[in-house]
Amino acid sequence: MGLTIWCNAKFADAAMRRLEEGTRAHRLVISAFRDAQILAPGQPDPALAEADVAFGQPDVADCLRYDRLRWVHLTTAGFARYDTDAFRQNFLSRKASLTKSSTVFAEPVAEHALAMMLALDRQLLAIYRDQLQDRSWRMEEHRSVSRLLRGSTVLLLGFGMIGQRIAELLQPWGCEIYAVRRQTRSERGVKIISEADLSAVLGRADHVVNVLPASEATTNYVNARRLACCKRGARFYNVGRGTTVDQKALLEALQSGVLGAAYLDVTDPEPLPPDHPLWTAPNCTITPHTAGGRSDQQQALVDHFLGNLARFEKGQVLTDLVV
Repeated sequence: MGLTIWCNAKFADAAMRRLEEGTRAHRLVISAFRDAQILAPGQPDPALAEADVAFGQPDVADCLRYDRLRWVHLTTAGFARYDTDAFRQNFLSRKASLTKSSTVFAEPVAEHALAMMLALDRQLLAIYRDQLQDRSWRMEEHRSVSRLLRGSTVLLLGFGMIGQRIAELLQPWGCEIYAVRRQTRSERGVKIISEADLSAVLGRADHVVNVLPASEATTNYVNARRLACCKRGARFYNVGRGTTVDQKALLEALQSGVLGAAYLDVTDPEPLPPDHPLWTAPNCTITPHTAGGRSDQQQALVDHFLGNLARFEKGQVLTDLVV
């Protein structure tokens, strides 16, 4: 018997056709409350009550209310709204599953982080500012402060799928890579550390890359105390979530020179207000949450869901499983 699949993601025609074709063996219900912004929380929808599967960003209360639901597949890598004890207990008690789309976003975010590490080391952003401003020829100045990524020390705050892909991309540069996470089992080419060792490693890291998700435990994880432990002149990157960083403390670390530079793809709030002091902080580069972007994002999300649907139909373990 076919499944009823509910979707509240607003896809373009090509991606929607792919979804329709891939779910022909089932009944596809398109929500009346669709949103093209995958980070936006879904609205309550009575149509979810008849669904076996939800694809998109279903309302959290609806997921808990409608016990026919057996599997929720999110269109995001993050799942903060669903990351509660009540949600986990509810889904575990009825043997329902929650999956996410880290597979879709790991590659672009990792490439983005690597690009910014190279750009800062090679002074590309500073040189581009010269071009936009006075077009000065500061050859010796920029050459004298250019660095090599090869052989540098990189600390990853968080080591999920995105952190793991960043580590893989860094392997050819011969970096010494550390990663902090709760489970301290060993990983090839990466030294996994506990939070007890974090302060010491912060003092050695040339690059600190934050890929932490949003949660109560990670709110202001990068705070004044931890920033004070950083090696002077270190570069800090945030491609995780804006709420994981105490932005006032970050601003002070930039102004004092504790940090040599910062790159922020995520902020709190988003969009960052035009008058926010981080926009004009020394050596701070901000992008509007574009690290995970890719031109084929919608089709990749649909393909990821359809791949998991095939596994769900066969009773196999789902990819990007959370619960």
